[in-house]
Amino acid sequence: MSTVLEQSDIRSSTAEPPVQRILLEGVPWERYEQLSACFPDSRSPRITYIDGSLEITSPVGPTHETWKKNLCYLLEAYLDHQGIRFYGRGAFTLKEPERAGGEPDDSYCIGTDKSVPDLVVEVVDTSDALSKLPLYGALNIPEVWLWRRGALEIHVLDQAEGHYQRSPASRLLPELDVELVAAHAQMPDQYDAVRGFRRAIAG
Repeated sequence: MSTVLEQSDIRSSTAEPPVQRILLEGVPWERYEQLSACFPDSRSPRITYIDGSLEITSPVGPTHETWKKNLCYLLEAYLDHQGIRFYGRGAFTLKEPERAGGEPDDSYCIGTDKSVPDLVVEVVDTSDALSKLPLYGALNIPEVWLWRRGALEIHVLDQAEGHYQRSPASRLLPELDVELVAAHAQMPDQYDAVRGFRRAIAG
């Protein structure tokens, strides 16, 4: 097995400890299931498994959670304004047995509630973090939003090719101004960001 340890590329203005990650190769699926059962809540290390690669990261900190909540509040504001039914699925563990498993930062069902979400929100803290896209692709999740280095990336699933493609627009929400979302996500005050976004989309 090989091991990689990396610190976060993101620094908060406070004395927030950097994210630590360990990557192990050649790990059997059974070991992933054993480890994930030992760390059942959000205060525990986060474990991701993709085709034999197992990544363990330290629990997420305030900066990570702030970026996630910024995006989720803005998404929810848009869905509410447009009258689109949505159901928050949270960060529950997703698995494709024998191949992949992990927890999204947040997830949503659009239109109707489902066992597998339609949209996943991820904040990428480290430049070399193990990509969860193969997991989401295996579960046929249509869309993934990645917040990375101060920018919002929209990844949509190509059903024919079986993998994600970067897109300038949301396929689930084609009228959504992605750049407007990204701009408000970076505002320093979360409350002002959501109110400003609501005013912007109201015209």
